[in-house]
Order: sequence, then structure tokens, then C-alpha cells
Amino acid sequence: MKLLRSGLSSTASATRAEAVVVPPGVTAGIAVFDRQTGQFTELVNPDLRFRSASVVKLLLALDFLWNRGPAYDVPAADRARLEVMLRSSDDDAASYYWDSLGGSAIIDRMVARLGLTHTAGPPATHPGFWGYAAFTAADTVRIYRYLLDQAPVPVRSFVMGNLHQATRYGTDGFDQYFGIASVYDPDFAIKQGWSGFAGSSGFGQDKNKPKASAVDLVSEALHTTGAVGQGDRTIVAVYTLHPNGTAYGKAYSDVTRLSRTLNLPGGVRTPGSWLTTTGSGVRVRSAPSTSGSVLGALPAGVDVLVSCQKKGQLIDAPPNSSEWWAYLPKYQGYVTNVYVGTGAPKLPGVPDCP
Repeated sequence: MKLLRSGLSSTASATRAEAVVVPPGVTAGIAVFDRQTGQFTELVNPDLRFRSASVVKLLLALDFLWNRGPAYDVPAADRARLEVMLRSSDDDAASYYWDSLGGSAIIDRMVARLGLTHTAGPPATHPGFWGYAAFTAADTVRIYRYLLDQAPVPVRSFVMGNLHQATRYGTDGFDQYFGIASVYDPDFAIKQGWSGFAGSSGFGQDKNKPKASAVDLVSEALHTTGAVGQGDRTIVAVYTLHPNGTAYGKAYSDVTRLSRTLNLPGGVRTPGSWLTTTGSGVRVRSAPSTSGSVLGALPAGVDVLVSCQKKGQLIDAPPNSSEWWAYLPKYQGYVTNVYVGTGAPKLPGVPDCP
């Protein structure tokens, strides 16, 4: 579905005639803010509420840091806990702060402090589910604008520094390099969110699948938020809901495809060809052979960026076989061509690696 950039506020401008492309069946809330010009470049359902999933961890960190005093001394145990929560989206750390800082009172405090307009705590039926807090794309931009333009330097450096060091995988094993991280060169900071997918945390999804409320608690949710460009020039907030039962790899690719259509000033796209993988748990290796160390595994059926291909070990997986391996710059490793694109022995239009 193509959405024309229209209906922007007086502080927003559409700089291109193209459209944001939201994949079929996906519900999206989008806000993109260029800090250099002070204008929005994208607004699609900016005030539509979504369950926050792990994006709420931004408010948990800010609430903890709010009254630390001018030195902002953070005990070593809390520093380690906050770092893994921000970099690797650790749920145990989030639950610790949710319980110790007052649960929904955290959201109430941060709404008042940051002037958030549509953010709310989880429904009364699920008080312990911090991932059910209601967030919007517009309010997420407000959170990042506070972090980047108003927060004390120690707070900004700590939170944004950790978001710039986001790990490839969350502590729950989910690959969190979709959306912003899949499209742009390493000059980005991300806080991602996922909820409802098989194997994700019970704090991001209710295992009993509650009935839908004012905020959808049922459909699979996948969010990409953060900043791109030198000096964190452009703030990005993309919230998405997917039909119930959507596989993680499909949602991962849909959010990445959507992100590729956004106007993000200052963002530098990683060059290469986008190809879809086949198979489940396909390993990325440090060298074009099975003797190379395993760097990670791909979600089933995802779009990946391929920069070049290199001849290596012959892999025979009937009906396909190939001695060529695709280099994935975002993983800094290789995947056999057997599982990339059509499975042809050599990928058409993709150059050889030097």
C-alpha cells in the first residue's frame, strides 16, 4: 500500500513526490524528524497507539537516571543492567526496573516530564506487562528529541551511546537488525521492539493471547526506532502491526522494505542488492565455507543485502548446489548461494568479491 506524504503539520514538509510503501496487511504508524531543519519528512498515523514492546525500555532508563544528581553516578550493577537492556533489549533488566521503580507510575512520570500526549501504561488487566504500554510514533520522536536536545550530557551520552552499540541479537535470541539497521550504514542508533512472535518474551506478549483492546495486544508487532546520520541528524519511529500468525522473518522483511522507502535526511544507505533467502536457520559464516566460524543465523525467509559473491566450498543441497557464497555486509559474513535468491549457482548482477 502506498501512502502519499500529505496531511503534514505546519512544522512538517514533504520533500519528495514519492510515497511511503506500507506492505499489504501491515498497519503502520510513522514519524521521521530532521533535527537539522526542524521539520518532519514523514508522518503516517503519527498518533496511532501501538503496544510499545521493548521501546518502553527508553522510558525505564530515563526514569532511573532522572534524579541521579549532577554527577549521575550509576552503581556498577545498574550500569551493567541498563547497558544490556538498551543494547540487547534484555527483558529481565526491564522487569527489574518496572518492579523496583513503580510499574505504571514510571510511565505517568515520564509522560509529565516529557510532555507526551498519547503514551499510557499497560491496561489494568495486565499491570505487569511493561511491553503493553501504549506508544505512538509522534511521542517516540518527542522522547528522542529530549534525549538528543535537552537531556543532561551524561544522560544523553549513556543512553545514546548504548543505542549506538546495539547488538545484532537480543538476549532472547531474536535478530534485532531489521528496519533502520538493515538499510543504513553503521552511523545509526536503534531501540527496536518485537512482540507476539513464537519464542518472544511473555512480557512482550501475553501467552494467553488476550482479546484486542483499545491498543491491539494480539497482532504481531515489530517496531524500529532510533536515529540515523552524522550527529544523530534524523529521528525515526516506525511502529507496525502484522496479521496474527505472521512469521518473524516475514515481518522483519516487511519492516525493512518499508524503511527503505522513507525519506531519512543524512542517512547513508549500505550499497548492495536486496535478495530473499530460503530455508530456516541459515548460518552466516566468517569465510565462504563450512569451516568458517558461525557469526549468526538468519530468520527464515528474510530479505538480505548482498554486496558481492566469492567462490568457496561447494555446497550440495538438492535440487540446488553452488560453490559461490554471498557476502552480507550487515553480518560481515558469507551465506551459500544455495539459500539466496533463486538458488542459482551464481547470483546474476552481483559482482565478485575482490
